[in-house]
Amino acid sequence: MKTICQKLCSLILSAALLCAVLPISADAVSQVPGVCQVQTDTGTTCSVKTLDQDYERNTYFSLRDIAMALNGTDKSFSLEITADAVSLNPGNVYIPVGTENILWGEDDVPDTSLRRNEFKAGGQKVSYYTMIARLSSGYYDCFMMAADLAMILDVNLTAPGPGSLQIDTMDSFRVSPAALEQEGYFYGVNSVLAGDATTGEIYYQYQADIAYPIASTSKLMTCLLTMDAISSGLIAPADLVTVSDAVQALADSGDGVIPLKAGDQITVQDLLAGALLPSSNECALCLAETIAGSEENFVRLMDQKARELGLTQAVFYNSNGLPSYTDDPVPSKRQNRMSAQDMFRLVSYLLKVYPQVTDITSLEKAPLESIGIEVRNTNPLLHNLPDITGLKTGTTNKAGACLVTSLTAGDGNLEHDLVVIVLGTEDSVERGRVSELLARYALQAFQEGAEVSENEASQTPGNLPVHAEAAVDRILKTAGKQ
Repeated sequence: MKTICQKLCSLILSAALLCAVLPISADAVSQVPGVCQVQTDTGTTCSVKTLDQDYERNTYFSLRDIAMALNGTDKSFSLEITADAVSLNPGNVYIPVGTENILWGEDDVPDTSLRRNEFKAGGQKVSYYTMIARLSSGYYDCFMMAADLAMILDVNLTAPGPGSLQIDTMDSFRVSPAALEQEGYFYGVNSVLAGDATTGEIYYQYQADIAYPIASTSKLMTCLLTMDAISSGLIAPADLVTVSDAVQALADSGDGVIPLKAGDQITVQDLLAGALLPSSNECALCLAETIAGSEENFVRLMDQKARELGLTQAVFYNSNGLPSYTDDPVPSKRQNRMSAQDMFRLVSYLLKVYPQVTDITSLEKAPLESIGIEVRNTNPLLHNLPDITGLKTGTTNKAGACLVTSLTAGDGNLEHDLVVIVLGTEDSVERGRVSELLARYALQAFQEGAEVSENEASQTPGNLPVHAEAAVDRILKTAGKQ
């Protein structure tokens, strides 16, 4: 099984496998057509068309070709593909259109782009980046990452050799972060961490003790201080807040998300939803001014709270995570920073003390009734895993694409909050894939135990449970095992 996991991780690392690329210039298009041999555990072998997106081995596979390969197995699926939408239905028989498993023709040079096309799996919306291409036959085909398809179908993939892919329909999809790290998969991110916020156990971490820019995931601290202010009676969710000139200026800028105007009134509850779901920078600023009188005072509260929580590497310059410029003639461009370990401590505390935050962050969309608009959640994993409850995305040029994910898992007695932190991926495509892989691993580790490796994070003192009752629970569980 370890060999299978390592091969799978190697497969995911290379975004599938070594493909036999046809002699077409990469300068003409950003997608280079290729072909690989796919074999199933039933003995079926067929050719599958591929597209390499921008880079060699950044490979996307023809869904029609793979659907044909899986026809007659327990993982068969039907397809409906239009110019911008895909409907994939597991368990159904695929009806061929005549283009399947045929090599690229001379006229098949797809002029398409990678985008978040509308995608439904089993009738439910999911969020993956795909390429839809109209072939010379007139039919549309969809190309997606092998790892993404494997997660949808819950199948195991291996790469027996260059230009080949093995699909084992009887084995479930599994993730081995240690093998991914060994193959260099996490070289493309700043840091990652997966753990159980309820017990404090960390399942896996990579460069998690180094502080990096955290972009809009900073708003989780803003949310925490807002919850503190509500808890202390300083403000109430239904309180109406008057929008300041500074908030309007931010809303009118290129970093604006919600069109707030000076003099408008909006409730604290709507400001929270605006900051957490569409990541409104102006809503975060408005909360900061409401709680502390000014953002400068609020930043001092952020730093004070960080010290109280033991966040040793947290540095804040503002309430929203945008770049902060100094007033010098040659201004410094500063950004809020934190390590993944610090973020884990912050999120663990937030979920423990104010679990109601997930009532907001688990929503796909929400009405901001006080200003009469509806906002949507920027978290893509809400569509892909049923147990996702939040929490926050973030992106700046320096921070890269970040995502803090929370999901629930039960042990029969207690519901646990699992947390995955991904900081500094290249783009939102990789942010979603890395986060989903680690979220699935967190569920796997929760149910079966974390894999043992040289970097076993749960052995370090800093990863002991942060709450007294969680510590007692962990001691009792450990005693029971002994």
